[in-house]
Amino acid sequence: MIKYSLKCNKDHVFEAWFSVSSSFEKQNKKKLISCPSCGSLRIEKSIMAPNISPKGQSSKESIQKKDNVEVLLNKARKNIEANFDYVGDKFADEARSMHYGEKDEREIYGETTIEDAVELIEEGINVHPVPGINPKLKN
Repeated sequence: MIKYSLKCNKDHVFEAWFSVSSSFEKQNKKKLISCPSCGSLRIEKSIMAPNISPKGQSSKESIQKKDNVEVLLNKARKNIEANFDYVGDKFADEARSMHYGEKDEREIYGETTIEDAVELIEEGINVHPVPGINPKLKN
């Protein structure tokens, strides 16, 4: 995994993880990366110092940091599952209906295709992938 410091065209800085370095370029070209602060799709890499373990830091400490990230992601997932409505593969339709005032707004989660997610973002609908929501999914 590679962690990049990213910046949107409005100078919001945030971090994102990618499986390989080419993933950033591919996802950015397809407008799949959005700023968590403003939703902008104009993203570039920001200057970032490499993450080099200090002398004496063991791989055990590195594993512990990864475990902490996993704990945080699991907490986020559990919070979403407890407080949001699951809409399954109807996510794109539900999000559009709420965005265009056809249904009352509420917090939802579900599945959609990458193509539909890009279309939602282009329509100004704020969506974010949430890792680990459905363990059967591979993305």
